[in-house]
Amino acid sequence: MRPSQLLAAVVALSSVTAATSNVFDSINALADAKHMLFARQDNQDDKSSSAKEASTTDAPKETDQASETDKPTATKSDAKTTAKDASTTDKDSSDKASKTTSKAKVTNFGADVQAGGIQMVTPNPYLGAQYYKVGDWVTFAWNYTSLSITPSAIDILASCSVNQQTYTIAVNHSVQATDTIYWDTGAYKSSHPNGPEFVSETYTLLIYDAQSSVSATAKPGYLAPYSQFYFGMYTPQPYVNWSEFECANCLKNDAFSIFASGTTKVLFVTFGTTIASFLYFAMAFGII
Repeated sequence: MRPSQLLAAVVALSSVTAATSNVFDSINALADAKHMLFARQDNQDDKSSSAKEASTTDAPKETDQASETDKPTATKSDAKTTAKDASTTDKDSSDKASKTTSKAKVTNFGADVQAGGIQMVTPNPYLGAQYYKVGDWVTFAWNYTSLSITPSAIDILASCSVNQQTYTIAVNHSVQATDTIYWDTGAYKSSHPNGPEFVSETYTLLIYDAQSSVSATAKPGYLAPYSQFYFGMYTPQPYVNWSEFECANCLKNDAFSIFASGTTKVLFVTFGTTIASFLYFAMAFGII
């Protein structure tokens, strides 16, 4: 072998040796990295156990009977107490409701609001005085004016100032837009045996709120007591023949009965005195 070839072989061998040492260094680095990594353990037993635990957790076990803590227990004493409380509550509620219903709500209006009134329709107030015979039916009708609060019921009376008595026509009469009342004066005494007797005098019609009084003060918006309609009533006398009739101010069957009255006598005396005085003074002054 030539020297040049031998030198080339040595150089080549040295290059291979240097490269081989670098290769093993990489292998040692991989070996060190292998010890740093941990492989995953794939165990079928663990998988089945985990699945079993999951199924047990997700599906709760059903029980046929509730626990003793959740099951309510009722006793006779509790039932009596509950029933008593319920009855007491119902009684309190009913009492409260009745008190609320019985207590009427009062609304106060300002002074600029006019009090309610009544306008007569029958009889027509423009026809003058009205007279009714005791024993006949009497009809009264009227309208309401300026009412802000309509009364639930009204009382209707007739009053006579001569005997200081009142006569009940209707009590708790329901209110309508146009109210009408029929008064049977013939049946009044039978329906009111302790009531006063009728007298031939002038009467006053009284209408007022049943929850108020006839002497109450008028309030704005509410019905004011009404007492502005007057009417006459008379008691019919039995028929008497003319032969049996007696006149207190006249003489029957006397053609000159008019001259027998005291008033006529005074008039004639006064007239005669006046004529005599006139003639005397006329003759004294020479007029005649």
